[in-house]
Amino acid sequence: MISGIINVYKEKGYTSHDVVAKLRGILRQKKIGHTGTLDPEAEGVLPVCLGAGTKLCDMLTDTGKTYEAVLLLGQETDTQDTTGRVIHTYPVTVTEEEVSVCIASFAGQYDQIPPMYSALKVQGKKLYELARAGIEVERKPRRVTIYEIQINEIRLPRITMTVSCSKGTYIRTLCHDIGSRLGTGGCMESLRRTRVGEFRIEESLTLAQIEALRDQERLKEHILPVAAAFSDAPAACVTPEAEKLLQNGNPLKTQQLLFQTKGDPVRGRVRIYDTANIFCGIYRWDERKDSYVPEKMFLDRSSVMGG
Repeated sequence: MISGIINVYKEKGYTSHDVVAKLRGILRQKKIGHTGTLDPEAEGVLPVCLGAGTKLCDMLTDTGKTYEAVLLLGQETDTQDTTGRVIHTYPVTVTEEEVSVCIASFAGQYDQIPPMYSALKVQGKKLYELARAGIEVERKPRRVTIYEIQINEIRLPRITMTVSCSKGTYIRTLCHDIGSRLGTGGCMESLRRTRVGEFRIEESLTLAQIEALRDQERLKEHILPVAAAFSDAPAACVTPEAEKLLQNGNPLKTQQLLFQTKGDPVRGRVRIYDTANIFCGIYRWDERKDSYVPEKMFLDRSSVMGG
């Protein structure tokens, strides 16, 4: 079984679940999971976790993301993008300067109301299921962060922009909110995700490319080892005496670890390897226990991990 992370370029027309299903066929393994949905009409970076790497799914979902989006002013739709039913139209009489000032005002934190056409659950039902049944429910605003929002081009009624944001941000809703603030209405016309954490569009692979690499027996060159997802965390190996403690996921004392970096022991997150230099998990310093305690274990000796 292959373990690690592969940077997939999700093409238009596929759901994120479609990508996982097709990869299961290409790689001939079941243990595969994606790291956050992209709408069927959106495209771009979709990191997919394989084997033991599926334990990373929740961690990668929490990372920041970057998108390229086209905002269409002058109309609002029930889905907040151009695939939906138009519910209002407005004349677009704003100037480019007014657009620029308005969009810049969204940088930072703001409270965003999730769209009805989303996979969020309310009382056990996904919002989009309720929306398709003609039911609209109240949604609580969620605080999101727009780290950076840059206008690439203004050709009214269209604005092309690049947005870097926190997890849970809906770019469709951002487009809708910009249109509302301008008084022109607005919806998203297209969306391309260019970055998820350290995964960038330049290194992403389409499903067809992945299949071709499999046939050439070169696919492993493009699978990121699980440990590489934590490359910013210092590494340490256990002493032979502490090997069993590590294998059982027990806390580890400082003297039971051999750090690869010189200086004082790290008081934070650490990549832990066994005596055979196989990556086993992420530990974090616990002041109260005076020990490193497991945050996430990745024990899978048959996998392609290392790193």
